[in-house]
Amino acid sequence: MSPAKSAATRYGSVAIAIHWLTAALIAVLIVLGLISTNLDADSGVKPLLLAVHVVLGLSVLAVTLGRVAWWWLADRRPDPVAGIPRWQEVVARWVHILLYVAILALAGSGIALVITSEAVPVLFGGEGTLPDFWDFAPRLPHRVLAFTLIGLMLFHIGAAIYHQAVMKDRLINRMLL
Repeated sequence: MSPAKSAATRYGSVAIAIHWLTAALIAVLIVLGLISTNLDADSGVKPLLLAVHVVLGLSVLAVTLGRVAWWWLADRRPDPVAGIPRWQEVVARWVHILLYVAILALAGSGIALVITSEAVPVLFGGEGTLPDFWDFAPRLPHRVLAFTLIGLMLFHIGAAIYHQAVMKDRLINRMLL
């Protein structure tokens, strides 16, 4: 087991746990969001899926804020891997920043969507029918941000696979327990 805090060559167990928890929650959120988008509002399943989506979205927000606090207050990132070109370090840094921005903006647009649509009673009390979320301004940014996050995640995963399979620099080992 890794120490709680990161070292110069690898992430600590707290950062690793937060990373993989966030990745798993976001994967579930994407699936729930895509499925619920294609369901009728009258479907008894849609409010349930969206309620879970809201709770998990708030969980990702809390975990992400915890992760940011962990980096600022208690931990540091490992040093860059030796031999990686500077441009790859810069791209990796910007992709990570954009991942955080997208996650936080998605949470904000999701919260705004639930509040402006007044869907909370339907989602958590079962009263009434769901509104057409497209009637509310936060819906479009939420969708655009979701697909932006998917793109950033695919780029991030692709880079990890590239480093593991092509470069064979075992970079992914820094994020494994």
